[in-house]
Amino acid sequence: MDKTFNPHQHEERIYRMWESGGYLTPQIDISKQPFSIILPLPNANDPMHMGHALFTVQDILARWHRMMGDPTLWLPGGDHAGIETQFVFEKKLTKEGKSRFDFDRETLFRMIAEFVEQNKNVNRDQMKRLGFSLDWTRYHYSLEPEIQKMVLETFIRLHKDGYVYRAERLVNFCTKCGTAFSDLEIKHLERQDPLYYIRYGPFVLATTRPETKFGDTGVAFHPADKRYRKYLGKEIEVMGVNGPFRVTAVADEAIDPEFGTGIEKVTPAHDFLDYEIAKRHGLPFKKAIDFTGRLTSVTGRFAGMKVKAAREAVVAEMQKMNLLERIDENYVHSVAVCYRCGTTIEPMLIPQWYVKTKPLAKAAIDAVKRGSTRIVPLKRFEKMYFEWLENIEDWNISRQIVWGPRIPVWYPVDKNPELEVTFIDKNGAKQNGKISALLENTDKQAFTLSEISQGLQQLRAPLDAEFIVSNTDPGGKYLQETDTFDTWFLSAQWPVNTLKSKPGDFEYFYPTSVLDTLWDILFFWVARMMMLGIYLTGDVPFRTVHIHSRVVDRQGQKMSKSKGNVVNPIEMVDKYGADALRMALIYGAAPGSDIALSEEKIRGMRNFANKLWNIGRFISGSLDQSGISAGDFPFFGDDRKNKLKNPDDKRILSEINKLCAVVTRNLERYRFSDAAQDIYDFTWHRLADEYLEINKERFRDSNPEALPVLLHVFHRILKLLHPFMPFVTEVLWETLPKKYDKPLVLSSWPSGSGKPVKG
Repeated sequence: MDKTFNPHQHEERIYRMWESGGYLTPQIDISKQPFSIILPLPNANDPMHMGHALFTVQDILARWHRMMGDPTLWLPGGDHAGIETQFVFEKKLTKEGKSRFDFDRETLFRMIAEFVEQNKNVNRDQMKRLGFSLDWTRYHYSLEPEIQKMVLETFIRLHKDGYVYRAERLVNFCTKCGTAFSDLEIKHLERQDPLYYIRYGPFVLATTRPETKFGDTGVAFHPADKRYRKYLGKEIEVMGVNGPFRVTAVADEAIDPEFGTGIEKVTPAHDFLDYEIAKRHGLPFKKAIDFTGRLTSVTGRFAGMKVKAAREAVVAEMQKMNLLERIDENYVHSVAVCYRCGTTIEPMLIPQWYVKTKPLAKAAIDAVKRGSTRIVPLKRFEKMYFEWLENIEDWNISRQIVWGPRIPVWYPVDKNPELEVTFIDKNGAKQNGKISALLENTDKQAFTLSEISQGLQQLRAPLDAEFIVSNTDPGGKYLQETDTFDTWFLSAQWPVNTLKSKPGDFEYFYPTSVLDTLWDILFFWVARMMMLGIYLTGDVPFRTVHIHSRVVDRQGQKMSKSKGNVVNPIEMVDKYGADALRMALIYGAAPGSDIALSEEKIRGMRNFANKLWNIGRFISGSLDQSGISAGDFPFFGDDRKNKLKNPDDKRILSEINKLCAVVTRNLERYRFSDAAQDIYDFTWHRLADEYLEINKERFRDSNPEALPVLLHVFHRILKLLHPFMPFVTEVLWETLPKKYDKPLVLSSWPSGSGKPVKG
């Protein structure tokens, strides 16, 4: 054996042996209880980050249950990651001097698909480098035809059952990404902006957004504010930069009388609070900003200007007209921004597709309350789950992007003359307008429906548009909805759809045993999988939800590129080996708390791997000198242990037996760090520092009692440590003599019961 363990010499070979041997692919055995986990979907196009490295927790569970003899499925997959992937691809186009607007949606979709295909194996190969024992024969990609077909069928079923509807509501819209986002998908940043105090008819009111004033339809104050009570219900004339206009005064408890002057303009189409006030008081809606972030025709001479430029121009005009009383340049407030590109979110009024969630949420809440699904390890995670589902809003599943399955809705052109379309014609020129005008024979060249359909970029249908729901083209004069599904709508069906892809899997492995994930997608993914899993199957998608910890730097700060504190998992594997990184992630992490990770900690676990290796070298060398064969190493049950003469041998056998029981109990309780720490301490301190040192002379003398005891103890350590550090333990297992030919990955777990193990 080499003096030190060289992970790069063994890791690829060992993983190839596991995979090619079929050891990671379970066989259905109805006489046994299976163990199954669904991998939280990584972006198929992205390299691994340290959050992905925490899949180590799932690998520990999978390897442990496999050694326990359970048919174990750890099912891998890759997510098309709609918005994220399209955003990355658009950045690539920008570098090439192009944009998404240069292509029809079918061409753009095909280009993104080719881009993803080129990078699709990166994440998969990196997971193998971490030793993740996934069943790659069952790998699924979220845009596989069969998966997409089932997603469409779910939408059709939801619509048929009355859970899907179309409504025009205010949504979070990113004008750069060109799509709506849910409240969960935006970030809020503290920002300093000017606060403008505007002379507004008889009032002075404060706003950070004077450019939206063109969409004002009301002013509002708190009902208890006596200063403005005389104006209640009256129309107020206000002088604006484009001349006078009228707004209605309303009283609403949502207004903070302490903010600004206690009265606020109501711009229903561009502010969420104003939207709710307008609905309560019947105020009209006027759109002043369009989907590209430019001012609309209602703004008159400012139409077509981008928001920032328009704000500056409007403020300058207000100053000329003496409509500005003062400006607070130091106002700090919370601003919603796109979580992908950082663009300020524009509240936008758009017809979108929604799922009614209250009845679905009730079933998901009840399932956890009655214990069909447990959320561990801390009670606070269960509380978070309940709070979100009890206050859930209907789910907006529409996204205005290309990269994803299109919503299976079709609009008959003959019955919807107001359909607005943007498309690229056969000459490569962009066209837009109402479908009726584009199809008519006018002075301009008319377009055929086929040309419009083939070059289609986007379709916008009025709220009252007629449509049919179908997962196939109905034929005739129809255009399909261009909105795609929210990625979470697809991934919410993942356990059901992936297991139904292979005959027998769903019946055997569903519900899955455990879902392991970070708390930050408890709402995005876990709750939604619960809702749709129960709806589609009548049963929960998993029996236990384990919330693992978050990886932070040694100072406890979240890792981010902007802070420069990111630790690249593959770089660490290149430097110290996969086992070192895996053990560093698990060791010393309290349940539900952050995991402080540093290169020093990973280096320390590399040293532990070498310590283990050196113990193996010592045993191997001692056995070579002794001439004792593997057949001379029977299992040390209680009957044989009691016949031993040396008290150190008896003690170490009792202690390893106890360790096996303690580690098993900790794994059953999802206390992975405790299990790792107990194995580490026993191996380094009890076995190496004490037992080996005390009995060194006996080993050198090839004591026929001491060497079998030592090998027995070491075999058990390798088994206990294998789920945590699979590579070094597998190499040592195949190097040292043993009675069984099975690789370590298939050996039997040492229960600590004192009964013989099988392998």
